[in-house]
Amino acid sequence: MSKIVFITGATSGFGKASAEKFAAHGYDLILNGRRDDRLQELCVSLENKYNIAILTLPFDVREEEAVFNSIDSLPSPWKKIDVLINNAGLALGRDYFDEADLNDWNTMVDTNIKGFMYVAKAISQLMAVYKQGHIINMGSVAGKQVYEKGNVYCATKYAVDALNQSMRIDLLRHNIKVTAIHPGAAETEFAVVRFKGDETTAKNVYNGIDPLSAEDVADVIYYCTTLPAHVCINDLVITCTQQADAIYFNREKS
Repeated sequence: MSKIVFITGATSGFGKASAEKFAAHGYDLILNGRRDDRLQELCVSLENKYNIAILTLPFDVREEEAVFNSIDSLPSPWKKIDVLINNAGLALGRDYFDEADLNDWNTMVDTNIKGFMYVAKAISQLMAVYKQGHIINMGSVAGKQVYEKGNVYCATKYAVDALNQSMRIDLLRHNIKVTAIHPGAAETEFAVVRFKGDETTAKNVYNGIDPLSAEDVADVIYYCTTLPAHVCINDLVITCTQQADAIYFNREKS
């Protein structure tokens, strides 16, 4: 088989753009997402365009049993995974701490931390057998700097940052590379989901700037996986030129 990349949250945003990028370079794909119809549509499109092999795994990363059963049931040739793009995650709401919705908090914790860990554990166990592999953990500038009304979303991304560091240490003995990529403002479905379908508010997030695209981030992910075997980018923050960090922007387009 060709090299294999496993992508969570593959139906939109960074996950979908990464699927396109790796498919274009001849990788076979294992694509995960909650929306099976979108997975199947993407699968057909990429198979026809690039003549690669694709498996789809339509499970919710929050469901521990589904994660481990789905990955454990992969056909043997598909278990030699070269790259995991641990991408599934979301922000819900942007409210003051004392006014936030507990359901939003629980969904973010269950997805961004627990689901993140379930997938990474299951895949790292497979990689350990072959003493190789590369795990790309998708963080955020929100995991480097807290901003107003970011509270629990920021907390989940700080957890991703800590877990990325600990995974790199614990998986060192298996020769597994671990890379965290922390994007800044990127125009995907992220803001629409955060603001629960309010497209006007979501669009305002990017007023006056040229934000990152999903393709920009996918290019960086791919680059990190193509370095020589003895080279690993451990931690990488990527923003558009008009963004300095999680808070400061220059919103005057040149």
